[in-house]
Amino acid sequence: MSDNIENNKESVNFIQKIINEDLANGTYGSSVHTRFPPEPNGYLHIGHAKSICLNYGLAKKNNGIFNLRFDDTNPIKEDDSFVESIIKDVKWLCPDWDERIFYASDYFDKMYKYAIELINKGLAFVDDLSADEIREYRGTLTEPGKESPYRNRSIEENLKLFEEMKNGLYSNGEKVLRAKIDMKSPNINMRDPVIYRILHESHHNTGDKWCIYPMYDYAHPLEDAIEGITHSVCTLEFEDHRPFYDWLLSNIDEFKDAPTKQIEFAKLFLTKTMMGKRYLKKMVEEGYVEGWDDPRMPTVAGYRRRGYTPESINNFCESIGVSKAQSVVDIAMLEYAIRDDLSQKAPRTMAVLDPIKLIITNYPEDKVEYVEAGNNPDNKEMGSRMIPFCREIYIEREDFMENPPKKYFRLFPGNEVRLRNAYFVKCEDFIKDDDGNVIEVHCTYDPETKSGTGFTGRKVKGTLHWVSAKHCIDAEVRLYDYMMEDDNYDKSNFLEKLNQNSKIVLKNCKVEPSIKEHNIGERFQFLRHGYFIIDEDTTKDNLIFNRIVSLKSSYKK
Repeated sequence: MSDNIENNKESVNFIQKIINEDLANGTYGSSVHTRFPPEPNGYLHIGHAKSICLNYGLAKKNNGIFNLRFDDTNPIKEDDSFVESIIKDVKWLCPDWDERIFYASDYFDKMYKYAIELINKGLAFVDDLSADEIREYRGTLTEPGKESPYRNRSIEENLKLFEEMKNGLYSNGEKVLRAKIDMKSPNINMRDPVIYRILHESHHNTGDKWCIYPMYDYAHPLEDAIEGITHSVCTLEFEDHRPFYDWLLSNIDEFKDAPTKQIEFAKLFLTKTMMGKRYLKKMVEEGYVEGWDDPRMPTVAGYRRRGYTPESINNFCESIGVSKAQSVVDIAMLEYAIRDDLSQKAPRTMAVLDPIKLIITNYPEDKVEYVEAGNNPDNKEMGSRMIPFCREIYIEREDFMENPPKKYFRLFPGNEVRLRNAYFVKCEDFIKDDDGNVIEVHCTYDPETKSGTGFTGRKVKGTLHWVSAKHCIDAEVRLYDYMMEDDNYDKSNFLEKLNQNSKIVLKNCKVEPSIKEHNIGERFQFLRHGYFIIDEDTTKDNLIFNRIVSLKSSYKK
């Protein structure tokens, strides 16, 4: 125990401070046990990633245990495909996780037994009020509720009715089981909350065994207690539910001595990003995106496909910290995290996204030579590669202008630039098509200016990237931008505010031939363009890249 406290003495995280106090006091012995408890009714988003990284991180820092537990108490919305996606996400974010996977539905028998215990103690009753009547009786934030006329049924009658509910004698909504607490409580969540409802639906895990299902607020604390969770870390919207969490565990004999401690922290909100599973689901179902893993989506699957690394997301979550204060985080911080991670990992390569042909008229037509280029200037250990160079190459269309403005240092008639890792070239002429578009730029080269030969002569201000027209590979490049144009939206109008240019597909891109040696999922920095990943849609005949992030950011560390 003392080692754990010593290891965490520098922590400023308020949750870690609570854990340190509990370790010092022996509240839970010397153990720390956390969990991430998603409902399998959609894919996880970046806000869930913060919770995963926090709970997993707290367990790791304290030599503890971390569970993934599915709160699968609502069979109407849940699906095995969501279960599978969540497991995949957690494995990806938590590489050392030992795959402790649990389900609320595994505890349905125990939850039923605890409900019987509450009835026997006079702390729960079967109610015949409809859902609308329960809401009416509940009162408001300023007015107390009133008791149900069925509140004072005898223990025997409640036991009989609850068993009949379990046995399927009643239809959906005909009866519910409610906790008996205080209808005058200032906290509405304590006004005899519903803890079981009738739902004649097949469950993805238990099939047709049950026709009554526990409510989330009842099931969640019991799941934590059954698993021996010491610190139940959740987001701020559950703060008002904590009194019921504590009330329930204090009234179940098995969990009275050292009940799980619920601790709340602020949710993650990102600029230019719509969050919330119901809204993401709407975008998927109505075809605004191409699925839950669309690289524009703020889902963990979407970020993974876009090319983000688990290290970048963990580092981002660590950098934004944990607090009780609700705020919106600049998405530039997330982009900074992936740039920072890939700067050391991603090899550099040249890619021309909007190609225009450049012909070096004084270069031999059949000659091919190879120039050396470093794979990563920030990581010399990544070595270098040899790039083919010949008479005809491609450059970016924006790197040539017939009539350039001032301080334009790229190619224009009479100007000289360096081709990266190769030679100086000077623009002598250009050719246009019938529509007036430049289709070829004609240059001459100076063979004495080859990179790496110690040339110390005249200097040029512009350096262009390029690829050999004879050796390059055709590629499709998908440029992704923010899903929301700005932050001037809300949940009622967000579909109207979607960025119509959030995905731009470029079909005629040219990349270095060395790319042929790489596989789906590998990442690169395209010089001047940003970081890219080979997308899973890639086939033998169609190489596809997703832009992960551009090179520039407004965020300063």
